Amino acid sequence: MLLQPKLNLKVSQRQVLTPGLVQMVSVLALNKLELREMINTEMVENPVLEELEESVATLDERAGLEGDRERSAEDVAAESERVEKDPFDEIDFGSYFQDYLDPGFRTASNFEEYDKPSFENFLSQPSTLSDHLAWQLGSLTLSPEVRAAAELVVGNLNENGYLTASDEELVEALMQMQEPERSEPIPFERGTRSRSAHVWDLPETSEGEDGSVQGKSLDLAAASDETVGVFLAAVREARKVVNFLDPVGVGSRDLRECLLIQICAQQGEAAIVLRRHQMHAADVAAKNGTASDEDYGAIEAAATSDHPGREDVFSIATHIVTNCLPLLQKKDMRELTRSCGRTADEVNAAVEFIRTLDPRPGQRYNHSETRLIEPDVAFVKRDDVYVVLMNEEDMPTLRLNQGYRKMLQQKQTEKEVKEYVKERYKSAIQLLRNIEQRKNTIVRTCEVIVRRQQEFLEHGVNALKPMMIKEVAEEIGVHPSTVSRAVANKYVHTSQGVFELRFFFSEGVNGPEGGDLPLVLLKRKVKKLIEEEDERKPLTDDQLAAELQRQGIQVTRRTVAKYREDMQIPSTHQRRVR
Repeated sequence: MLLQPKLNLKVSQRQVLTPGLVQMVSVLALNKLELREMINTEMVENPVLEELEESVATLDERAGLEGDRERSAEDVAAESERVEKDPFDEIDFGSYFQDYLDPGFRTASNFEEYDKPSFENFLSQPSTLSDHLAWQLGSLTLSPEVRAAAELVVGNLNENGYLTASDEELVEALMQMQEPERSEPIPFERGTRSRSAHVWDLPETSEGEDGSVQGKSLDLAAASDETVGVFLAAVREARKVVNFLDPVGVGSRDLRECLLIQICAQQGEAAIVLRRHQMHAADVAAKNGTASDEDYGAIEAAATSDHPGREDVFSIATHIVTNCLPLLQKKDMRELTRSCGRTADEVNAAVEFIRTLDPRPGQRYNHSETRLIEPDVAFVKRDDVYVVLMNEEDMPTLRLNQGYRKMLQQKQTEKEVKEYVKERYKSAIQLLRNIEQRKNTIVRTCEVIVRRQQEFLEHGVNALKPMMIKEVAEEIGVHPSTVSRAVANKYVHTSQGVFELRFFFSEGVNGPEGGDLPLVLLKRKVKKLIEEEDERKPLTDDQLAAELQRQGIQVTRRTVAKYREDMQIPSTHQRRVR
């Protein structure tokens, strides 16, 4: 049977959002700052829209101004007849000196003003981790392969400074960056590939305790393609370079490797400082003649070896990080001491040294920017009744330009111009309607919140009641997604402080007596119980659930464990101090 093309007609129904509806949904989700920026953009793109200045007077104000102007004119005329003008005041000495004096004596403000760079160009920008590492790489002498691999490593770091890409992915990216080979190489370039492979034939490096990563790297290293081996060696060398840049430990695969790199770096720095100190002491003793040849030889021999006490701290810390990291996280000092085979004081010294290390080195340069919050709504109490007020301060007041409306009524206006103005008018009217619809939806939603959260507004967070988005949507007669957009990224100013509108929506705890307790307060109770516990005997999840049940809140151990993990609170074993 032969395949033949055919045309088939199919009738179906589907919902399609019109451009006006799409704009209404997007406008509803904007907060005040975003809406102001969007309005400013629309005024630039749409000439029909214009901002109504506050200085523009209404008809009544103009009538009053005309009457005041007539009365003030009569008063000024009568006063001018009484006061004679001084001829000396009528001379413009400024223009006189500018016309006749030498231009060299003029001030700078009298010259033509040139376009100066914006003041924003002089503001310093915060340095990110990538910028800091790239600046350090620029001061190093590296081969092209290692430099390209190091830039890839820096580009694949997460906010904590850990490397998220595998060696295979980095090698593949390097191979894609490589230019295609020429079919006929230049004579003096022959043999370059073999020499490069010899240069990058580096010894195997420990990639941490992650055996899977090592296995993948070995598979690539054993590949028959010589180019893969060259780039794999470049990636390994680049990781070594990045690992010991500032901050030390960036580019690691996991926490264990990050801590081991920092221990190695501090061990090397301590050895260098110790050698310098001992050699300096030996030189001073030799100059003063207070040391014999045997003493000088002993000092020099000691300078060439590491300090035994300090070396024990590094070796014990390396053993703990390599083999006993779970025990360290649980703060089980007894098992740590038994595993290390050292005294308790030596193990405590090593643990204190590990605490000085940085498990997230990338966070030093990845600071979260301060977010500017401006409340969109305010709950104000007037005559013992809370009312909802929209914060429309600094919001531009829009109106339609009458000049373009007259252009539509004129017969001599070209057809294309009329069509363009009509489209702009439709777009402007749609935007004004969507802004008004946004205001009405937010006000109606907030009125329901005020009615349901009267006790919160009077007594604070402990009086918060559970409230669902679905319930508010049914009360105001809209879809729950509309209410969700209306409260998204919007804040309200209340007598209890500034809160996000989503803060008022929370499920209630299941149970006959705890049904009126929102999850926000339940989490706060769990956190308070943990903060007040004995560090040597922390409360388990079962004990926390039992304590909450004694308070009339029916929760299970699994629910408590879930909320504890959401608040990033460690488990009982990790909180115990031995």
